[in-house]
Amino acid sequence: MNGYHFFKDCIDYCLRCAAVCNHCASSCTQEKDVTMMARCIRLDMECAATCYATAQLMSLGSSYAIQVCSVCADVCEACAAECGKHSNEHCQECAEICKQCADACRKMLVS
Repeated sequence: MNGYHFFKDCIDYCLRCAAVCNHCASSCTQEKDVTMMARCIRLDMECAATCYATAQLMSLGSSYAIQVCSVCADVCEACAAECGKHSNEHCQECAEICKQCADACRKMLVS
């Protein structure tokens, strides 16, 4: 049950989410009021780091992968909520993929 093939879809979501979060954080630094974007940038970076770690543990078939999926879903949901507050395109895109990644991670908890 554990291993790459079992986790493949979730790994793909996590890697995509990490990339989009990195893009969002970088784009936020170009906004007029960067201070207003500080929480968004921080959550983007935390989410990307969590998603990368989660994808790696899943690909290794780690016995901790399911537990980490739960944490990843929580971080993705927090990032989605924050990014959803901002109207710019990169934040809206990030909010959407974070929601999708959280859903994929939550599915691992019931599989």
